[in-house]
Amino acid sequence: MKISHVALTAAIAFSALAFTAASITFKVDKTKSKVTWIARKVTGEHTGTVNIADGKLTSDGKNILGGSFDIDMNTITCADLTDADYNGKLIGHLKSDDFFSVAKFPKSTLAITKATSTGNGTYKINGNLTIKGITQPIEFPATVTISATQVTAKAKILVDRTKYDIKYGSASFFDSLGDKAINNEFELNVDLVAKK
Repeated sequence: MKISHVALTAAIAFSALAFTAASITFKVDKTKSKVTWIARKVTGEHTGTVNIADGKLTSDGKNILGGSFDIDMNTITCADLTDADYNGKLIGHLKSDDFFSVAKFPKSTLAITKATSTGNGTYKINGNLTIKGITQPIEFPATVTISATQVTAKAKILVDRTKYDIKYGSASFFDSLGDKAINNEFELNVDLVAKK
């Protein structure tokens, strides 16, 4: 009787393991993925792109389980300034120590720590975002479509730059900026394609 009970327990445990879905890794397709940034100030806004250097998403075939992404900060561009001189000055300023200190910190990273399904392909994503060597927790919504061979995702991420020691032009730290004040938050709009 005891032997049968042990055998039955072992069989149930084995069956549970056999039907546990394996984690599937999808590698980011850098040619089809896009990150657009928007930074706003009192007198207007600037927008541009920055490239994903590397990344992956993991899934159980139905839901997102996790992921990690490297952003190449040297690839930052500005799309709204058509004057080459002004465009170059802005990019140079963004790469300087006033903003992203790209020479010292050429890479920013996002690591997903939790992905909670909220229904109909939408998720609440929790993760750790590292900029300038400073890591802060972050939360944002995402829309995800998963197939057998590909994952596509769209997300809008709001980042408070002051949490990453980027205080230039922030009214939270400097008085009398007037119309030269720059919003603390900037926006990242992510269109992601990852393939098995």
